[in-house]
Amino acid sequence: MTPSTTPARGGATLFRARQSFPRPRIDDVAAAVREQLRRPEVAATLASRSTVALAVGSRGIAAIAPVITATVAELRHQGHEVFVVPSMGSHGGATADGQVEVLAHLGITAEGIGAPIRSSMDVVEVATVMSAHGNPVRLVMDAIAWNDADTVIPVNRIKPHTGFKGPVESGICKMLAIGLGKHEGARRLHGEGYEVFDSLILEAGRAILDTGKVGFGLGLVENAYGELAVIEAMPAATVIEREQQLLEAARTLMPGILLPVVDVLVVEEFGKNISGVGMDANVTGRGEMGVALPGFAGPRIARIVVLGLTVETGGNAHGIGLADVITERAFGQIDRHATWTNALTAGSLACGR
Repeated sequence: MTPSTTPARGGATLFRARQSFPRPRIDDVAAAVREQLRRPEVAATLASRSTVALAVGSRGIAAIAPVITATVAELRHQGHEVFVVPSMGSHGGATADGQVEVLAHLGITAEGIGAPIRSSMDVVEVATVMSAHGNPVRLVMDAIAWNDADTVIPVNRIKPHTGFKGPVESGICKMLAIGLGKHEGARRLHGEGYEVFDSLILEAGRAILDTGKVGFGLGLVENAYGELAVIEAMPAATVIEREQQLLEAARTLMPGILLPVVDVLVVEEFGKNISGVGMDANVTGRGEMGVALPGFAGPRIARIVVLGLTVETGGNAHGIGLADVITERAFGQIDRHATWTNALTAGSLACGR
C-alpha cells in the first residue's frame, strides 16, 4: 500500500490504498467454452440434432455475452438448434418484454449471439418437493423451454448467495428452481422463506435434474476482479456434486474489504447485474432480509452510501433499503414497479423500502 496525504474537509487525511487478491483467469473465453462442450461426456448428454434452450439470467456476469455467443456457436457446430430463454424469476418487472430488455442491457441480443430469444412468463409444473416446513412445493419451468426444447442447458455464475447459506447457493440449482420458474416459480419458493433455502434449493434442483430435461449445466466462477476464473460444463448427473465443489472454490476467490471497521462505505454503482441486492452482501455484511448476513467475517460497516444505479439494472433497485443514504440521482433512477415486484416476490421488504 502506498498512501497519499491528500487533505480532506474537516481536517481528515485521505489515504489511497490498493488491495490485491489471487487472480486466476481465462483469457480466451470462446476457446474455453468449446473445450468444455467438446468433452465426450458433455457432448453425449445431447441427442443428435437436438433443439436446445439456453437458460440465461439477469446477472452481469463477466464475459456473459461472449460465453453465450460461443455456446450457441459450438452447439450449432455440433448440429443442434439453439434458442435462449430469459431465466430470471421476477426480474425485468416480471414481464416477457422486460426480461428481454434485461438481457439486452447485458449485451445479449438475438443478433449478437446468433440465436433467437424466446421470452414468456408462462410456466408448467414439472416436479414437487417438500420444504423443511413440511409443505409441498410444486416446481415450475418456463413453458417454452419445457415444451419446445429437447434439452435445457442452464448457464450461470456459481457464488455465495446474499441471503442464505447452504451446500448450493447462487448457481445452477437456483437457476433451475427459481430463474427458470419465472415469476410464479420465484413466488412459490420464496414463499417458504430463506430459512429453508439451504435444503430447498438443493432438493428443488435435484428434482428438476431428475426429470431428464437438463443435459448439462455451464457453471461460471469469477475471481475477485470480476473476471472469469472457471468455465465448466457439468453433465446433469454430476451437477449436484460439482456445484458444491465450485461454490467452495468461488468462496476462496471472493473479494472483500480488508479492514476491521469502516465508518462510511461509498458504493459508486448499485444494481441487479452486480448482485441480487444491488451490492454484494458477502462484502457489506448486510443480508437480503435486512439483518446481518449469517457467518459474515468482514468489516463492521457503520454507514453505506449509494451514489447511483447501473444502466444494466433497468431501474430495479432491490436492496436499496439496505443502504443508509442514497443520492437524489440514485433516487431518480429507481423504477418503483420493478423494485417492488422483486421485493414482494422475494419476501424481503427491507430491500425495497
